Amino acid sequence: MQEEQEFINQLLNPKTQNQAFQRLILDYQRPLYNHIRNIVLNHDDTDDILQNTFIKIFQHLKNFKGDSKLFSWMYRIATNEALTFLKQKSKRNGVSSETLQNKAIDNLEADVFFDGNEIQLKLQKAIALLPEKQQLIFKMKYFEELKYEAISEILGTSVGGLKASYHIAVKKIEAFVTTN
Repeated sequence: MQEEQEFINQLLNPKTQNQAFQRLILDYQRPLYNHIRNIVLNHDDTDDILQNTFIKIFQHLKNFKGDSKLFSWMYRIATNEALTFLKQKSKRNGVSSETLQNKAIDNLEADVFFDGNEIQLKLQKAIALLPEKQQLIFKMKYFEELKYEAISEILGTSVGGLKASYHIAVKKIEAFVTTN
């Protein structure tokens, strides 16, 4: 925690800010990319959202109070940016978020950045049927292997609630995969 506080101080200090922010990008670019990609599924959209996420992190770092870990705070920003992007995109295209997500899943097969097989496509289709919060919880636990405590900080949900949601999501996904 002391080390994180020193890093935050470097990020806030005008003399060390640029170097510290470059380190922040190097350390968190890949995990944040993966997190956003799990939500939006599209590589190009993910790159745009990731860029916006880092801009927001930079702009709002002075407001970071240290109530949570820096990692959790940044993930919350990335999550909100991704969800806002999806809502705006579905509104712009005049379709529901479910329709938009199903189209993104269909496009995964042609996506050169997606290295999944037919089983992974089926899994994505099953995940798409879950309510938004269950999708987030499942993806963060299953794909990103985050601990419940970290997910709790990011989403502001109790660990018990997360475990229940994850369990329900797994049951729904299992039912979809075995019947389709």
